[in-house]
Amino acid sequence: MVFQDYTLSGLVFGTTYKIVYLNGTSNYQKSIDSLFLKMNTSLSTYIPNSAISKINNGVKAVVIDDFFVEVFKKSKRIFKETEGFFDPTVGNLVNAWGFGPKNEKFDLTPVQVARQMQFVGFDKVQYVGGCIVKRHPEIYLDFNSIAKGYGIDVVARFLESKNITSYLVEIGGEIRTNGFKNLQQPWSIKLVDPIASEFNSGYKKINLSNKSMATSGNYRKFRVTDSGRKYVHTINPKTGEAKESTLLSVSVIAAMDCADVDAYATAFMAMGLEKTKTFLEISPKLKVILLFENSQGDLEEYTNYNGK
Repeated sequence: MVFQDYTLSGLVFGTTYKIVYLNGTSNYQKSIDSLFLKMNTSLSTYIPNSAISKINNGVKAVVIDDFFVEVFKKSKRIFKETEGFFDPTVGNLVNAWGFGPKNEKFDLTPVQVARQMQFVGFDKVQYVGGCIVKRHPEIYLDFNSIAKGYGIDVVARFLESKNITSYLVEIGGEIRTNGFKNLQQPWSIKLVDPIASEFNSGYKKINLSNKSMATSGNYRKFRVTDSGRKYVHTINPKTGEAKESTLLSVSVIAAMDCADVDAYATAFMAMGLEKTKTFLEISPKLKVILLFENSQGDLEEYTNYNGK
């Protein structure tokens, strides 16, 4: 039996992936791509005949698989923990503000926002008898803010089932690692500077061995109207607004599933700087790097992460 190191790459979830694993006996690219296909068939709002698209379109008694159930239950828990700042039912507003699969681009009035807010609230959606039940048929589910992290977890579990103990799995910037590189060197990455992100030179180096990390930010995904008004893709589920804040980037690092840190990163972007600091006081297991713009337009950092 020959052991060797593998690096796999490709496209998934509208972005790229990179998977590195050491001391493997086979190339698992086909198996991993098959897992991604199954996930998309379950959770992708960009695929018309996926389970989530059918649910959003009002199809009754849609059969959901284990992927959907796990993401749904994780989302419920984090929705409750964050008091609704992580909410997969903001999908209609994501679409309306121009950041969803429907490619709509509206400058919503307060009245229009209020109408859409009737259909926001993950407490209005339940998992009952193997099916998803919505209080209002107009409710639109969107798990894109947790799906990349969850896809990483699915791959990590697959690799561990093949007795691979050292790996890095990255999808669209979200990462999970296990073990160490050769010569016991840690897996590490560079965090992007959100103010000068086009240079991509890296803000700081982070040791990520045996951890997951997810980053959420509005410095790349936004749109500017003809009148010069800027809208960002992180929708505040409390207000329905897509307004920019001084919090530019949130990176969450923890020894837990990547789906979890992915969801927390989204919630913290919606919370803003001060509410996130308060939340972290009761959740010390979560380490963060918060990059924000001060009143002079300079980049500042708040972190409780010591790099270990």
